Amino acid sequence: MAGWNATELERVAATPEIEVSALRPDGALTRPVTIWCVRVGDELYVRSAHGDAGGWFKAAEGRHEGRIDAGDTGVDVTFEDAPHHLDAEIDAAYKEKYGYPSGPVDMMIADAAKATTIRVVPR
Repeated sequence: MAGWNATELERVAATPEIEVSALRPDGALTRPVTIWCVRVGDELYVRSAHGDAGGWFKAAEGRHEGRIDAGDTGVDVTFEDAPHHLDAEIDAAYKEKYGYPSGPVDMMIADAAKATTIRVVPR
């Protein structure tokens, strides 16, 4: 497993919204979907605001591979289930980055979204 290049990590983490695409079984990428991404330590995490019903999340769970684009930075990635002992830190990262209190952040820290937490790892 490759770690993040410091420059890519900083760029992706600083971007307010990223585009995520999952790799289909035929090797093509799905249509990009705009989502939020947060940094905890040297790792990046994403969640589905709609829980496991989110289309991009279902696609990401299929092959666990895809691509993220954040401004000028595009990275082929692996989607890994995140350890839930970090939920509080990831919640705090969403609150800090996107401003709290707010309805959209409430969605991202709700139990349904927490259950979909994915660590995004470059490949």
